[in-house]
Amino acid sequence: MLRLLNAAIAAIALALTVCTMPALAQERFTDTTTGAGPDVILVPGLASSGNVWDATVKQLSPTHRVHVLQVRGFAGEPAGPNAKGDVIKPLAAEITAYAAKLDHPAIIGHSIGGLIALEVAAAKPDAISRVLVVDALPFYSLLYGPTATAEAARPFAEQARTQILATTDAEFAAAQTQTMAMMSLTEAVRPTLVNWSISSDRRVMAQAMYDAMTDDARPLLPSIKAPVSVLYAWDETMGQSQELADGTFQSAYKGLPAAKLTRIDGSFHFIMLDQPAAFAKAVAAFLN
Repeated sequence: MLRLLNAAIAAIALALTVCTMPALAQERFTDTTTGAGPDVILVPGLASSGNVWDATVKQLSPTHRVHVLQVRGFAGEPAGPNAKGDVIKPLAAEITAYAAKLDHPAIIGHSIGGLIALEVAAAKPDAISRVLVVDALPFYSLLYGPTATAEAARPFAEQARTQILATTDAEFAAAQTQTMAMMSLTEAVRPTLVNWSISSDRRVMAQAMYDAMTDDARPLLPSIKAPVSVLYAWDETMGQSQELADGTFQSAYKGLPAAKLTRIDGSFHFIMLDQPAAFAKAVAAFLN
């Protein structure tokens, strides 16, 4: 009886401790939920609006509960706490807490959203059912060479951050117009992409870029238990061979030997906009 009493007292104490622990507030992103069924979280990329997922929401909401996240500071959303300090790490922590409240959600992330999806799956390996990374590497700076390290990338990341912050509005808009011509093959969507960038909080955008260039998530990959699929873009106008694109992604994800890597041809970075049919098919296969 004494043992039972002590156990009961310990259980009550533990419950009180749990109840009084502060919950991680959702301050760095907003969410919009549509549909009913298994949970799917959609995380957009750098400076992007959650509207980049509109076609995917339409595809999935009849059979899934779809959670579209909007990063504060991107695409006209007020910056909130993203206005100071790091962006990606604390954002990933909040999304991890959000995902843990759901029933083993799948998570789909584009660009830095893909990096965040990997970090969430590594942080809560038993909470995420599966991960789809859309044109993202676990270490962004591998684009500059296979031997890149976070330390070596830091000066270039600092230069990129400084440049984003130092340009005038007119210079920034012109630069984004040029950039989006390399981000999407689909001319009709480029003005929207440019508008998302120029309406983003410049400081949040610059810091997120810095974080992505110096955040090497490759050591986290072996911690991920969920099945991981990776879509990556290639087009002959990119100026690199298919073999080089394949090799870059295969090498980057060697820490996840079971990951399914699929190249989507005829696309730049925004695969969901450049190849919507192929992307929808890949998403359906990923969730089945």
